Amino acid sequence: MNKRFPLLFLVATLVVVGLACNALLPTVETQHPESVTIDQDEIVNRAVATVEARMAETEIETSMPTTEETAVAPDLEQALVSIYRNVNPAVVYIITEHETADLGSGSGFVYDDQGHIVTNNHVVTAGDAFEVVFANGSRRRATLVGTDVDSDLAVIKVGELPAGISPVPLGEFDDVQVGQFAVAIGNPFEQQGSISLGIVSALGRSLRSQRPTEDLGFFSLPEVIQTDAPINPGNSGGPLLNIQGEVIGVNSAIRSVTGFNSGVGFAIPVAAVRRVVPALIVEGTYTYPYLGISTPPFEIDLDTWEDLNLGGYQGVYVTRVTEGGPAEEAGIIPMPDNSPEELEPGGDLIIGIDDQEVREFHDLISYLVFETEVGQTVDLTIVRDGEEMTVPITLGARP
Repeated sequence: MNKRFPLLFLVATLVVVGLACNALLPTVETQHPESVTIDQDEIVNRAVATVEARMAETEIETSMPTTEETAVAPDLEQALVSIYRNVNPAVVYIITEHETADLGSGSGFVYDDQGHIVTNNHVVTAGDAFEVVFANGSRRRATLVGTDVDSDLAVIKVGELPAGISPVPLGEFDDVQVGQFAVAIGNPFEQQGSISLGIVSALGRSLRSQRPTEDLGFFSLPEVIQTDAPINPGNSGGPLLNIQGEVIGVNSAIRSVTGFNSGVGFAIPVAAVRRVVPALIVEGTYTYPYLGISTPPFEIDLDTWEDLNLGGYQGVYVTRVTEGGPAEEAGIIPMPDNSPEELEPGGDLIIGIDDQEVREFHDLISYLVFETEVGQTVDLTIVRDGEEMTVPITLGARP
């Protein structure tokens, strides 16, 4: 609707009110002997022009970005420039070879000043020789130090770092938040030293291990970061960084029907880097704590919860315990032996571990992976036959 009409109404109203007030006062002709003609149209036009001008000024003022808003773009730009300048020299291009043939390539980053480089297990697996290319063009031979298929992490080592290269600092996983900026640096499609920007799209995703369990299921890594920062083949093993230039994850996988970026990428959380990498450097492997239970490979709906006589609870339903495993030795009871697609009542429901609430499998596996060690005794809170009880379990080593 034309802004002028409500303005005319407003001004006309003011004029009428003004004239009404003037009627109570001596007229101009009464005060002065000469007759004065008042042009009402001119008054209205001038009033409208004045109000419109003031409204335009107000619109300009309210539409103008604040100092903070105008500072965002330059500040972000400068932060990205700084990140690239500081971190890119420590991001490497890894060429994996086997019997003189190139098997593939990926990315990695310098972990310490001893020459250790973190990358993905799938980047170096099956290789017997590794060539590392630094951002300044320097090339080094590297040896394999350790691998962990369940976290998809690996460590290789060069004999000497080029001069002036510093390790990339690790961030704190507890500080990572959905919506914050996420920066990926790596070598997509063999384009060395590429930087891309996105956000942390979600937390708490799971990354399935490429190693099957004894019952042909799969282990999984919890707390995986989802990001829309463009990640493509060749980015694997490179760092995902916060805006301070600290590693918050290791780029590992994308979910795509084409094999190329579709805005859904995944990074191994820095919490896993902090736990797994030191063990890979010292031992060459990492051993995960282990309960020895199986759970339904699908989400349980409300009707099924009620059929299991667990309608008032939410937790992890035990469908199977591994023979001779920690859970069996502690007396955890699985549901009656039948098809995992046909759940039956009778199994224990895990609702807590060491006073930490367990509402789904992710809660349980996250606590086990990041808060416990092999040989540690934990207290499971379970529901059995409608009653809550606590069962102590000494964790074993994941087979």
